[in-house]
Parts: sequence; structure tokens; C-alpha cells
Amino acid sequence: MTELMTLFRRQFNAVRVPLAVPSQCRIGTALPIFKTALPSAVYSRSCATGPASADRKENLRNIPPSLRQFQAVRVPLAVLSQCGSSPPVGKNPPHRKQRARNVVRSTILLLTCACAALHAAERDHPSAPAETHALPDPSGATAGKDYGPDYQSAAKPGEPTLPEVAQQTTRMRFGMNLMWTLLAGFLVFFMQAGFALIETGFTRRKNAAHTMLMNLMVFCIGLLAYYVCGFAFMFGGSLKSPLLDGLVSVNGWNVLGKKGFFLNGLFDSQVLGLFLFQMVFMDTAATIPTGAMAERLKFSAFIWMSFFLTIVTYPLVGNWVWGGGWLSQLGEKWNWGHGAIDFSGSGVIHMVLGPRIGKYDKNGNPRPIPGHNIPMAMLGTFILFFGWFGFNAGSTNAATEGIISVAAVNTLISGALGGFSAMVYMMKFHAARKPDPGLCCNGLLAGLVAVTAPCAYISPTGAVIVGLVAGVLSTWGSEFVERTMKVDDCVGAFAIHGLCGMWGVLSVGLFATGTYGAGFNHVAHVMIGGKEFSGGVLGLMPFGAPPGTPWGYTGQLMAQIFYAMVVFVFVFAIQLAFFRLYHKKWGLRVTPDDEMQGLDIPETGCPAYADF
Repeated sequence: MTELMTLFRRQFNAVRVPLAVPSQCRIGTALPIFKTALPSAVYSRSCATGPASADRKENLRNIPPSLRQFQAVRVPLAVLSQCGSSPPVGKNPPHRKQRARNVVRSTILLLTCACAALHAAERDHPSAPAETHALPDPSGATAGKDYGPDYQSAAKPGEPTLPEVAQQTTRMRFGMNLMWTLLAGFLVFFMQAGFALIETGFTRRKNAAHTMLMNLMVFCIGLLAYYVCGFAFMFGGSLKSPLLDGLVSVNGWNVLGKKGFFLNGLFDSQVLGLFLFQMVFMDTAATIPTGAMAERLKFSAFIWMSFFLTIVTYPLVGNWVWGGGWLSQLGEKWNWGHGAIDFSGSGVIHMVLGPRIGKYDKNGNPRPIPGHNIPMAMLGTFILFFGWFGFNAGSTNAATEGIISVAAVNTLISGALGGFSAMVYMMKFHAARKPDPGLCCNGLLAGLVAVTAPCAYISPTGAVIVGLVAGVLSTWGSEFVERTMKVDDCVGAFAIHGLCGMWGVLSVGLFATGTYGAGFNHVAHVMIGGKEFSGGVLGLMPFGAPPGTPWGYTGQLMAQIFYAMVVFVFVFAIQLAFFRLYHKKWGLRVTPDDEMQGLDIPETGCPAYADF
């Protein structure tokens, strides 16, 4: 045994694989080093599907007990090249070749459609000379002028005129707002590390590399898709800049943006700052399904799921709410408050896959499948809490907005009380009577998710209510999803981002104080009891609002209920159609053997932990 292991360690280009991996090897084609390195009994076991030998069964019975305890051996890469199973080094099987062809064809079709859309956009927005304010300004030259310290560059150094002071002030305002937007975007980008740590910590270590890789690649895939057409669909007609003036409307209802494919014509400092912030924002939504479907999703399916989510689903819903779309017009068209309001984004609903093998017994009762590293998941929770300040307060896209501190404090309160209420619920009302670390983390995240939509519109009192309810809702929702709906959600994503996301959307219509958002979505005032109210977004029960603020207004709540229903139905339907079509053609789920073995080697070819 000692000589055998010593020989393996000397093979420098060897990888550690389970005994079942080279199950497609054929004895006659294996290299001589493999024959000399392994005893005949182990060799027959490793190449069980190869040509049978007369003493094969006898050799299997004679495997030394010292070898039976090992679940894996180190096999040279050259040997694996003779194998047809994972990790593949040699030629791909025919079905993988066909899959590769289909992927190439789909990619070509996608790029062709994107180019066609780009040319259509260029026809709608020719490159002829435009007004000065509508020309791209990559350096910010049109945003005022910097006259230097003490106005030393003024016409009269040190004695600026009023126009020169106005120019300098405009320049400073532009710089502050752009810097705040970028800093907030950097914070949101760092949240990707938090999601990766949480999802990996809550899954088993045999899937750690696969889960981490999905969290890394979802950013790369999302950036490509958002750059090609996602940003154009979402903000191409939002008028957040004079350059973003391409909007598709049907009977007066805005449905889609159409300018900015490949960022064409948007080489502008303000627009690119908006692109960065919204791109990392989008990526937080795209990474949620990777946790919900961890431990059984094919990596190829993950790639196309990410493309579809970031090209179609997210940009469409984002346009309808943030890009001047039809849900934001509900106040203007139907007198429902200020239209659908989602300050930072609670309304993203996602799909989940079937349960993992062994999750439910024959009677349908769930079995616990604990994660392999709870401290890793808790560290990810801290990172997300930190990044959420950029997520919410940064959504002003302006450092000059005083509401920044309101959004930040409400985020702090709701997140902390979400974790607190989840802990109390577990200790007092749950059967376990213990504060489960995972559910406490989920409660904190649920509070952050729920306050995301109303953070700028509610008072700290409202944030307390939102957080307390969200913490309990996430804990109860996780059990409901697992036991009643029979949905295996590894990280509790549906309860957190689905249920608590909708709770956050509704809380705008319940607790908005009317102090922020005046004129939002082109609504100058709302009618309450025959009287005009010209304040900001107002809810049914504006706790903590200034004295004299009217109670009982239902218009905003109606808009929020309608928004939640539309998002749920649309996202559920379109994602379900995509998943079913993809599953029918290529399959979403890995094989049972790969799932039992763990997805690190079958799907990525690399284990997260070399000694596992």
C-alpha cells in the first residue's frame, strides 16, 4: 500500500478523482503506467465497464480492505484521456459535439439579432449633428467649468463673476454626484463576494467549486448581455440623460427602450456611470437563482439561464418600473398614486429546480442537508449587509440628495431587526427552540430585501415594522416552501427574495410618509377625500410622517399590489417557458451519478478542496 501511494505521488500531472470516474476506461487502451501502478483488483474495479476478464469477479472480491476505505485515487491525466467520463480530456462524445454546435448556432443567432437591433436603433437615431446638450460628453466638459482653487483661472483671478461661480458650482455638483454613484456601484459589486460565500457555505463541500464558479461567471455573462442589449432595453428610453431618448410605446403605454445597444452613441460620462451602477445592480438579481438551484444544475444550463435573465427578463421588468415603462405610468394614467414604486428593487422573482437527491424521504418529509461551512455563510452575510448601503442609499445616483441618510438608516434598522425577529421566532415558537445560524442570517437578509423598495419613502418607525415582519416571514416561508410546496431551496432564496421582496413592494403602499418623491413619474399631486395632496409618495398608514399628513390613501397601495402581481405572473411564466423548452432540448439537471459524486469534478474538472 505504501509503495502504491508513493508511486502515485510521483506522478506530477495527476488529479484526484473518485474511483467511479474512469468507469468508461477500457483495459486494452489504458497506458502501461496505469497497469503497473494499480493492483489487478483495483484496476478491474476502476475500469469496470471494460472488456471482462476470466478472473474479474475474483479480483473484485480480493480488493484489500486498506484500499476499500478510500473513495478516490490519484490518476494521471494521460490515463483519464482514455476515459469517456468526467473529467473529459480526450474527444467529446457525439452528443456533446451536437450540443456545442447548438450553442454556437444560438450564439450566432443572438449576435445577429443584436446587430439588427443596433442598426435599427441607428436608423432611428442618425449620427447627424444634434443639439449641444444631446451630444455625448465623455469628459464632462459641458457640466460646468473648474476655475481652480480660489478661482485662480477666472477672468479676474480671485474675483469670480456670478456666471463663473455658477459654472464652478455646477461642475462640483456633477463631480459629487458621479463619484457617489460610482462608489455606491463599487459597494454593490462587492456584494457578489457576499452572495458567493453565502451560497457556497450553505451547500456541501463536494459542490463548492461549482457554486463559486457560477457566482463568478454570472457577473461575466451578465456584463456581456447587459452591454449588448440589456441596458438598451431597460434604460434606452428613460430620459435619465438626453441621450436616452428611444422608447417603444403602444397606445401611449411605454413598454421597452430601444437606444444604447452595445452602448452605441452613449460614450458619455453620466450615462456610463449609470451603466456601471445598473449593471452591478442587475448582477445581484442574476446571482440569486444560482443559490436556489445549487448542487444539481448543469453548468451549461446555468450559462444560458443567465443570458436569458439578463437579456430579457430583468431588463423588461426594470424598464417597466425604472425606465419610464407602463407600470411607472399607473399614477399618471389611472391615478394610482405615483405609479409602481420600487426604490432599489425588491420585486425580482426567480425560479427553482426540483429537489436534490435524498432531500425528501418516501413519505415526502424533508431531510436536513446541512451546509459545509456556516462561518463562510455568516461572513457572506456581513459583506452583503455592508454592500446594501450602496445598494439602497446609492440608488439616489446623487450625493446632493438629502434622502441618502434616510435610506441608509432605514436599511440599517430593517436589516438588524430582521435578524432579531428571526432569532426570537426560532427560540420561542419554532420546534427546535434554538437560534439556527443559517435562519438568523436569512432573517437579516430578509429585512434588507424588504426595506429595499420603501427605504427612501418610509420613516424609521416603518422600517422597524418592515424588518420585524420580514424576519419572521423568511423563517416561516422557508419551512412552508420546503414542507408544503416541496421545493428544495438550498439557501432560502425564494423565501427571502420572493416572499419578502413582495412584502417590501407592498410596504411602500402601506407606510410611505409622503415626504419624498414629489412629482415622481410625472405625478404632481394625488386626490385624497376630494383634496389635493402635492407631497411625495404616500401610503395607507404613514407612520412617523409629519403632523397633518393624511391617512387612508389607497391609490399607492393599489399600484403596488398590481405591480407585485404583474411581476410575479410575468417572471414566472416567461422563466417557466424558458426552463421547459431548454430542459426538453438539452436538459437542466445533471445525472444522478454526478449529483451523488458532487459537481466539482463532473462539471468543472476541479475540486474545491484538494484533499476531499
